[in-house]
Amino acid sequence: GSINGGQASNLCTYIAKGNVALSVLMTTATTVGAILMTPFLCKTMLGAVVPVDAKGIAMSTIQVVLAPIAIGMSANKFFPKLVKAILPFAPVVGVVSTCLLVASAVAQVADPILSAGIGLQLPVLLLHLIGGLVGYWLPKATGFGEVKSRTMAIETSMKSSAFGFLLAKLHFGDYIARVPSAVSVVWMALTGSMLAVIWRYIPVKEDE
Repeated sequence: GSINGGQASNLCTYIAKGNVALSVLMTTATTVGAILMTPFLCKTMLGAVVPVDAKGIAMSTIQVVLAPIAIGMSANKFFPKLVKAILPFAPVVGVVSTCLLVASAVAQVADPILSAGIGLQLPVLLLHLIGGLVGYWLPKATGFGEVKSRTMAIETSMKSSAFGFLLAKLHFGDYIARVPSAVSVVWMALTGSMLAVIWRYIPVKEDE
């Protein structure tokens, strides 16, 4: 749960006709927070059980997550015409990339996933579903409009599971540590995609 928001959430927000700027802002904020909080929580909660390279996790977060966001925002600012030209192709590239990430993560730990059964699938699914429900209804209850509430729901339901898988692979020696993130990659993609497609075809009133 401490891991940053996934870049796929920005894609799903775009498909759902949500507030992409808010989605990018939330992804950036959670990424900056994850640089400190992910290694801190791993060290605090797991440090007595398994060795945790907090510095390595922080550096991986900067390289894999923060750098692409910075490059994307810089390109949009300094090369807007180029960004506008490639924007129509971005959803297709994003969907294909997400599918490849899901396939790669699951393929590497397929046997443990099958062995774990519903006891692993259900908690991971609930993580994303509850995140989406809270991310939608809490903003609605506190006065945010429909578009912003939808955006926050997508953002909170789509954590960067692929990055969690990468961290487990790079910084945790135990092979089994990768399994929950691999399962999460699948449910994250399914949850976010369903929300994006459903909300794309449910119009929002102009005052929301």
